[in-house]
Amino acid sequence: MLTALILVKLVLEIALMALFGRWVLGLLAGARKEQNLFWQILDVMCRPFILVARLMSPRQVIDRHVPLVAFLLLAFGWIGVTILKVQTCVQIGVHLCQ
Repeated sequence: MLTALILVKLVLEIALMALFGRWVLGLLAGARKEQNLFWQILDVMCRPFILVARLMSPRQVIDRHVPLVAFLLLAFGWIGVTILKVQTCVQIGVHLCQ
């Protein structure tokens, strides 16, 4: 159980950092961000999470805001998994979680 929580938390953290990096690089690169190699790599990493956010969000959410929705969903998921991990560590003993 603990290993599964750690793996899910890791995937969420990587996705959050990729979305954040994509946003920052988009600010720095401006209108030509689609031609930036690093932005393209981050976009490929983020695309599955953005597609899931698009499917979960109502049609009123414009496409420009879907990455923010994805980021918030991942952030709330990360908080939930972190709480579950702490509860599991308290139950089995903190010395086993290190």
